[in-house]
Amino acid sequence: MARAIMLQGTGSDVGKTVLVAGLCRLAANRGLAVRPFKPQNMSNNAAVADDGGEIGRAQWLQSLAARTPSSVHMNPVLLKPQSENGSQIIVQGSVFGQAKGRDYQLLKPRLLGAVLESFETVAASADLVVVEGAGSPAEINLRAGDIANMGFATKAGVPVVLVGDIDRGGVIASLVGTHAILDDADRAMIAGYIINKFRGDVLLFDDGIHAIQDFTGWPCFGIVPWLPDAARLPAEDSVVLERLVRSGTRALKIAVPMLPRIANFDDLDPLRAEPDVELVFVRSGERLPVDASLVILPGSKSTISDLADLRVQGWDRDLAAHVRRGGRVIGICGGYQMLGRTVRDPLGIEGGTIEAAGLALLDVETEMAPEKTVRNSQARSTEYDLSLAGYQIHLGVTRGPDCVRPSAIVDGVPDGALSADGRIMGTYLHGLFGSDTYRARLLQSFGLSGERRNYRDSVEHALDEIAGELERHLDPHWLAGLLG
Repeated sequence: MARAIMLQGTGSDVGKTVLVAGLCRLAANRGLAVRPFKPQNMSNNAAVADDGGEIGRAQWLQSLAARTPSSVHMNPVLLKPQSENGSQIIVQGSVFGQAKGRDYQLLKPRLLGAVLESFETVAASADLVVVEGAGSPAEINLRAGDIANMGFATKAGVPVVLVGDIDRGGVIASLVGTHAILDDADRAMIAGYIINKFRGDVLLFDDGIHAIQDFTGWPCFGIVPWLPDAARLPAEDSVVLERLVRSGTRALKIAVPMLPRIANFDDLDPLRAEPDVELVFVRSGERLPVDASLVILPGSKSTISDLADLRVQGWDRDLAAHVRRGGRVIGICGGYQMLGRTVRDPLGIEGGTIEAAGLALLDVETEMAPEKTVRNSQARSTEYDLSLAGYQIHLGVTRGPDCVRPSAIVDGVPDGALSADGRIMGTYLHGLFGSDTYRARLLQSFGLSGERRNYRDSVEHALDEIAGELERHLDPHWLAGLLG
């Protein structure tokens, strides 16, 4: 059986995803067959695994860090929040059903078998499995039937390292409080802890380590500094978007409305990494900037609901004015559906609203259907006649006169639509901005130099840098025991 370790956090967004990715890359660099695993994830940022089916985008990134193909078993339960129907539940890559919060709590014990089965599948081909928890084990109100944290760790016999985020403050209290609130069986699973996101002189925290030791008896496995390279990795949760600040005046401003159920927003990371691009995430209550040359409507887990919110914010009027000024618009997946004249949901798949008027920027109509398209795709841009690679995760079929001008040929089939003047584009293909040649041509069309940059290489370099930082700052004896 493979060695395994589980990183759980004292709360959400403490940096577990990046630490797991860094440990996976560190182990892979030492020649180990390492695999990531997350029993339960909640995110609308999904990827299509190499063996087919949906997993959290973070586990796709961690498999990249581990230099191994991604698998649906690396994230056996994925919850995708949507509107009135609660969350869509993906089990081992396929849609299992939908449930609201209370109903899901009753459902979790039934999913534990699939979680343990997937863990055994992942571990069977590994020397080491690095497991990521979700939220915090101190949420004892959710402990009954838990499959994400201690419920998994105790059933699978996987030791736990607790991660505390010192940057947000209160890290001593969060660690000591977690120790105090866990029952004896769960507390016994914790082997030690890591302090994450430290800034400044680490020696200043010596007294903090002694205090935590006195209260808990847990050893410290290291103090990890703030990792600037983490900003170059795709983010898992939309909470990260709230912290992104405008980067100042640059040659090209691109505006992105922050829809309540925004999905797969890592589509935009390659653009954000471009030095001449200012990517502005427009928050609730703000206007779309009048000096933006391009507006991108991102993916959505609930197209009709997000379309209604877009109108509440007045972004439909802003978008119409943007087009009148000669601005360009790109819609991806749910954003593409919004650009049409009508979105219909006769079966109520997304919620209670059966039909909604679209933005009428493309002469197309969409009808939701229960069959879900999930696949990695090879494509060709019709605009620039060049190769693309990406993936599709969507419900619904879009048809209409503008589809005679597809934006791409995807897996041999026309996809998306272009307006007659070419300024409005829609597509179901996620990941097109990650195609370096396409991104360069797009930027050239706005008058930028469009120097071709290898986005994937920058992610790989960031993973190696993070692995190096972990090797320098984590306890070498603990690492030796973990990595062999």
